[in-house]
Amino acid sequence: MKNGSARFDFYLEKLEGLIKQSMNEINPALWLYNNDARTVIFMLEGLAKLYAGLHNKKRFEKIKDDLKLLEDGLGAIDYYDAFAREFATNNNFPTEIISYLQAQTREKIQHLNDILQQRNWIGENADRIKKIRKKLNDADWMKDKEEVESIEKFYKNSVEDIIEFFASVNNKITEIESQVHELRRKLRWLSIYPRALQGVIQLTDHNAKEDHLVKYLTEETIHSPFNKMPDAGNNRYFLMLEKNYFLSLSWVISSLGKLKDNGLRIVAISEAIQQIKKTGKPESLALAYHLLGEQHPKLTTILSESSGICETYFMEKNLDKLVVGVSGISGK
Repeated sequence: MKNGSARFDFYLEKLEGLIKQSMNEINPALWLYNNDARTVIFMLEGLAKLYAGLHNKKRFEKIKDDLKLLEDGLGAIDYYDAFAREFATNNNFPTEIISYLQAQTREKIQHLNDILQQRNWIGENADRIKKIRKKLNDADWMKDKEEVESIEKFYKNSVEDIIEFFASVNNKITEIESQVHELRRKLRWLSIYPRALQGVIQLTDHNAKEDHLVKYLTEETIHSPFNKMPDAGNNRYFLMLEKNYFLSLSWVISSLGKLKDNGLRIVAISEAIQQIKKTGKPESLALAYHLLGEQHPKLTTILSESSGICETYFMEKNLDKLVVGVSGISGK
């Protein structure tokens, strides 16, 4: 069975290869962005977040913080670049808004280049990955059964944290970035951990399908490659999740993602208008709605739909039924 150190190594080697290649480029941050370094960083950040909840908290929190700086930097680039590219395909879209978003993209790229240098990911003194490996080598790794049992506890605690988060907003979604985006991010970690852990988490479908789950079990959700667990490999103990509840989680993540993107599209245009025209938020939102056209949902509609999805999902207690338990190979 792979222990935690080997799981980190799997993705750390990938990141190291990407970092080394980026150092040969004029613009390392842009190269990392264009070559999907964010996916690898997500896996490593997920592992660091998870193991910080298992043991050696301070050690793994430091690793997570280093990785989060990169992931946030790449995310900021993607935010502005994606909308700049989208709006650039519309010949009727104001060029000054596109130019603003492109300028923000360049600024975020430069900011990430600064982080790469300052945190010694690249450059003559590049030793960040070496330092991470040193922390990993000195960690108190658990034996396989003990570790999977601890992962189960961590996963359940993560579920409780999400339920408490939704309760903390009075079971209503009223804000795009701090609520829709944040809640989706929390839910998404639950789907990232299985990939990051490389086979330790598997699905079981031994329970009968409950009628209320049917609405989540779309063809797109069922056949999504993100819902196929990594091969079990030589792991001997597994955290088992109920398949249909995992699929319902995937559906909610996807649905909130589409709503989030619609909302952030409005936010991005509104921000650009406020900076360019020096207008207030009400005026900038009105102009954003005008530019997007009547077919694009308003923020109130997006928030209402997000709230409806979440209210139903949490009322059904789907997350509560997600974790089945730890299972071992017979005889182990």
